[in-house]
Amino acid sequence: MTDTPHQPQSLADLPGKDPGLSFLGQKPFVAETPEELLDDETTPVARFFVRNNGLFPDAAADPESWTLTVDGEVETELRITLAELKSRFAHKTFRMVMECGGNGRSFFRPLPPGNPWTHGGVGCAEWTGVSLGDVLRAAGLKPSALFTGHFGADPDATGSHERQAMSRGVPVAKALEEHTLLVWAMNGEPLPFSHGGPLRLVVPGWPGSLSTKWLKRIWIRDREHDGPGMGGTTYRVPVRPIPPGSSGEGVEFRIIESMPVRSIITSPADGARLPAGGRALDLRGAAWAGDHAVTGVEVSRDGGETWTQAALTPLRNRYDWTRWTARITLPGEGAHEIMARATSSQGQSQPLEPENWNPGGYGGNPVHRITVSVG
Repeated sequence: MTDTPHQPQSLADLPGKDPGLSFLGQKPFVAETPEELLDDETTPVARFFVRNNGLFPDAAADPESWTLTVDGEVETELRITLAELKSRFAHKTFRMVMECGGNGRSFFRPLPPGNPWTHGGVGCAEWTGVSLGDVLRAAGLKPSALFTGHFGADPDATGSHERQAMSRGVPVAKALEEHTLLVWAMNGEPLPFSHGGPLRLVVPGWPGSLSTKWLKRIWIRDREHDGPGMGGTTYRVPVRPIPPGSSGEGVEFRIIESMPVRSIITSPADGARLPAGGRALDLRGAAWAGDHAVTGVEVSRDGGETWTQAALTPLRNRYDWTRWTARITLPGEGAHEIMARATSSQGQSQPLEPENWNPGGYGGNPVHRITVSVG
């Protein structure tokens, strides 16, 4: 690798990406997906959001020889190639949600710094690989193993490979979950470079920053990982509410683990115009709740005065998103606001406006609102 990798300037520089994605930033490269482009049960690669923390690395000349190191609090340090991962461990495919930790940031007031995500920093793809837990058991975890640290090949924002752009980690219990995968394929095809190919980590239900792209090392630690992205107010929220706009100085923070419950309307699109005389409106959407299940989705056309239950489809596996449908009757012609909210198995429902303001703008999960016009 060199310290001056090619850096895409726009979505047009990423082959196969849908031009309808919303471009949020070039260094690091960030693009989110409008809700109406998330109407597929399995999110196509072309419509999957892109979130980098540093610059793009150079592409692997030989993907099969890409090497992952597992070291630290293990009995046997592993240096294993992608080809060896494929040959030594059981292959698994799960359809699972990946969501940026800052999804929904733009709804907070005052607006925190960072990428102004709406509801589109999310996608639900089929991921194929091996369970990280199987690899960790092959290395042999010592009793002192408490936390992971993840390292990718991407340089930081200056182009330096000496400093990590992001290095986050999880408690060993989360790393050992069957659905935490070392992934080499997405929707049945080799993992695209823009999504971390040839090898990435997928930690479902938790912030996407843990799902390290271009994965090179898993460091097993005897303490909480302290890499970039693990301290201060980064991917952390106050234990108790703080005044909006405050710095959080002197306040106790906790690391974000399971992502909050959220639903989106994927059809019709916001701003859709319906023929005159139309009263019945069919709605489609998706909902998810981090580590937890979605137990209900409701839609409203009257500002939340009344709610209609949506029909939910079964999940393919844990961490899949819940697709839902509903039909409502509009009162007449003109513009109408439609809202959708989900409830989790923890009994938590989306608020009408984002709650728990924090300096990083994490956890903003207000109801999704669209406007449709009749006539």
